[in-house]
Amino acid sequence: MTSLSLYTKIETLPPALKEEAKDFIEYLLEKTKKKKKESESNKKSEKTFGSLKGKISLSEDFDEPLDDFKDYM
Repeated sequence: MTSLSLYTKIETLPPALKEEAKDFIEYLLEKTKKKKKESESNKKSEKTFGSLKGKISLSEDFDEPLDDFKDYM
């Protein structure tokens, strides 16, 4: 659909419907702005390999048997 055909269809509408069409167009523009912002923020928050290095640690006795299981060993 071309801009001219959209314009001619909008021009045939009564004033109340023109206002409603204007509101809907503004809604669509805001919606696309939000999607662009979300996609940009998702690109920024992508995880990279090694980003958690040094933030996770295991205790020294991680491989040692638990005291609860000594009866069974």
